[in-house]
Amino acid sequence: MVRKMGVYAVLAYVIYGLFFYWYLFYFADTSLPFEYQGTKADPATFLNGRELMLSEEYSKVRNLLFFLATPFEWLFYFLILLFGLSKAFKRWAETSSKYKVLQTAIYLIWLSFFAFIATLPLSYISYSLSKTYNISTQSFASWMKDELIDFWINYGTWLVIVPVLYWLMKKSAKRWWLYAWLLSIPFTLFMMFLQPIVIDPLYNDFYPLKNKELETKILALAEKADIPAEHVFEVNMADKTNSLNAYVTGIGSNARIVLWDTTLNRLSDDQILFIMAHEICHYVEKHIYIGIALYLTLSLIGLYLTYRIMNWITLRWGKELKIADVRDIRSLPLFFMILSMLMFAASPATNLISRYEETRADRYAINMTENPEAAITSFQELTRSGLTQVNPPLLVKIFRYSHPTMLERISMLEEYEIKHRSKQQE
Repeated sequence: MVRKMGVYAVLAYVIYGLFFYWYLFYFADTSLPFEYQGTKADPATFLNGRELMLSEEYSKVRNLLFFLATPFEWLFYFLILLFGLSKAFKRWAETSSKYKVLQTAIYLIWLSFFAFIATLPLSYISYSLSKTYNISTQSFASWMKDELIDFWINYGTWLVIVPVLYWLMKKSAKRWWLYAWLLSIPFTLFMMFLQPIVIDPLYNDFYPLKNKELETKILALAEKADIPAEHVFEVNMADKTNSLNAYVTGIGSNARIVLWDTTLNRLSDDQILFIMAHEICHYVEKHIYIGIALYLTLSLIGLYLTYRIMNWITLRWGKELKIADVRDIRSLPLFFMILSMLMFAASPATNLISRYEETRADRYAINMTENPEAAITSFQELTRSGLTQVNPPLLVKIFRYSHPTMLERISMLEEYEIKHRSKQQE
């Protein structure tokens, strides 16, 4: 039975992978609708033939890797349970230490290490792909350093969460999910507060904006929205990537707008001011706090569903998965697998909400700057630098895109430009 379940799981993953390969490479149509051809949203008007070809190639492979990566984690955790490795990790932990806290830490290091080794090939393929297409400029040593930082941050986070989680399970078999969620609220806020000042600097150097002339313009823009512009930072990304980006991070007094130095180096001041106005909207409309509220709501639902599903699976297939009791640390891979599945299932909804917020930020930015040419060319440059598909396949948009597609963003700006021009002529 165990062998049969393992074969079925691997076979299901292979069929799933073949479906997405067929969908992305043969079925999905990424050509522009006729009404958009020749417009400023048409990549043929701002990319050369080679860039168009590379954009399609790179996007297809990158999207395939995305759809393969998360279900691979599910398969990994399932096989870890099925073939008794989780049971072995617990045994190794118990023979290594007589202290319960240390046993949990040892179990976690074994599980984390095996997960790291299992997923490293896909991560390396993704890194190698971005190097091949000149998106990444990062050396292997630097990339490996970031991977190891990820490993230890994730391990440290789970080392705090897992002992508390299983203690709650033992204290309250029916309500642990609720108590775990209540404790997650201050923990989530604390981690978001620390993110800009503790975690992010482990990867890159952050410093106040160096370009004082641009800073003066940003200060004037920020004054209109009454936001703390002293919280605008730049980060050195040129030694890692050719892509462009800007984002809002942190909460409370640690909230800040971050501009990549690649963005500062490759875009004009007017283009950067449009991007800044976009990020200012996230401040003004409290999108970070809306995101936190959404995350906490979904985590409550997710923990409850995880509780129900874990009990059901353990009751039905506990023997095959070597799980005698949900409250046993051996059930942790099952917890991770179910949580990952639920997050993947929820991603279309969370991406839809995010795209709505990003659309509002685009509209806010163009109304504030009133410079459609700078806005349109900034998105065109973002497309070029990241070899982004202007009109991605539907499933890619649903599961991957937290921002509107470039077709939608540039088309909206072009409509604004036409209306703006008409008003000026009246």
